[in-house]
Amino acid sequence: MRLQQKTALVTGAAGGIGSAIARCFAREGAQVILADVDFDGCTRVLDDIRQAGGDGSAFRADLSDEQQVLALFSRIRERYGRLDILANIAGGDIEPAASVEELDAEKISRNLDMNLKSCMLCCREAVKIMKPQQYGRIVNMSSLVYRGSPAQFSYSASKGGIFSFTRSIAIALGSSNITANALAPALVEVDAFVRALGQERWNALARASAERYPLGRIATPDDVANAALFLASDDAAFITGQLLEISGGARL
Repeated sequence: MRLQQKTALVTGAAGGIGSAIARCFAREGAQVILADVDFDGCTRVLDDIRQAGGDGSAFRADLSDEQQVLALFSRIRERYGRLDILANIAGGDIEPAASVEELDAEKISRNLDMNLKSCMLCCREAVKIMKPQQYGRIVNMSSLVYRGSPAQFSYSASKGGIFSFTRSIAIALGSSNITANALAPALVEVDAFVRALGQERWNALARASAERYPLGRIATPDDVANAALFLASDDAAFITGQLLEISGGARL
């Protein structure tokens, strides 16, 4: 198993992508720490992991709140004493279809907090554990819209910021044997997207996207989880500061 004897924190672990990554890491031998504002969702994922023979723990945390981030990492230190892998998956988009003229200051701040700020705070605290170990693997969640989007302005800005931040910490932390990379999925089939759009609009979007992607389908959460596993494992020990597009060839 590729993550045997590793301790991994997965944020956003109650969501479709985060839960797939948590399960994937557990199957590969990691002791998985699940964190999400949706604690009940985390516990359901943890129950699945334990039933499959894995182990871990679940914590409720709003990772855009610095005090809750500090409390989470304090509990990780107390319970585990180390952290080998951080997968920053928590995030979302609360302003997905506003025009430039309609951008709302509060929603801009919320998108930046949920995506970019939460990622930066978790990396900051994780590095305080990883540096003394002289070992760490950081996997951050960007998006294919880091390149820009005609509809997701604050969200794409946050995801572009995550890529820049990831490159910056990769430069800063390489001498401590800590790698930092980012994932950039295209459209992924997760329940949250379906609920947000409604089944009819989702079906139309998924169909149109699949027709544009050279591989002829949209991504599954497992597609993203397998990429995260690669970057979190020692198979990627000499890869850092990179953004891996999981796009089925979209935007080639």
